[in-house]
Amino acid sequence: MTKIKSIYDCTIIDSDNKKIPMSIFEGKVLIIVNTATLCGFAPQFIQLETLYQKYKDQGLVVLAFPSNQFNNEDPKPIKESIEEVRTKYGVTFPILNKVMVNGIDDDGDELYEYLKSAKPGKFGFKGVLWNFVKFIVSRDGRVYQRFPSEAPPLIFEPVIQALLKSN
Repeated sequence: MTKIKSIYDCTIIDSDNKKIPMSIFEGKVLIIVNTATLCGFAPQFIQLETLYQKYKDQGLVVLAFPSNQFNNEDPKPIKESIEEVRTKYGVTFPILNKVMVNGIDDDGDELYEYLKSAKPGKFGFKGVLWNFVKFIVSRDGRVYQRFPSEAPPLIFEPVIQALLKSN
């Protein structure tokens, strides 16, 4: 497996199983979040959508990656999960295919392996503990900050504003 040197070297998979190079997001500020429709943190979709609507024209992109890795909280097929989130929470930002955020050996998602390595959690923990961990990526592709599941997205709005203003 090739060692990823930049977030833009990663490839993601959309809900139609099409490969998308992360390089298409170069120059954007990203919020990358692992989600689950049945998680107690699912109402965060509303605040994520609020940020997306408010700042998308300035270069913010929210990328949601559903995962059924924690307590079977996203068990439905991907298309059903997406429809539920769009209907229940009014989400319009991209929702990608399901991922294993904490892979074993080579079954982990390359983007998440990169994110966790670039910005470990508390005490240097390189895993993801639960759903709705948010990674903030600056316009230059740097993994700028990591927020835990319980952090409501509007709490980091000032970080988003500052990153959008920077070149």
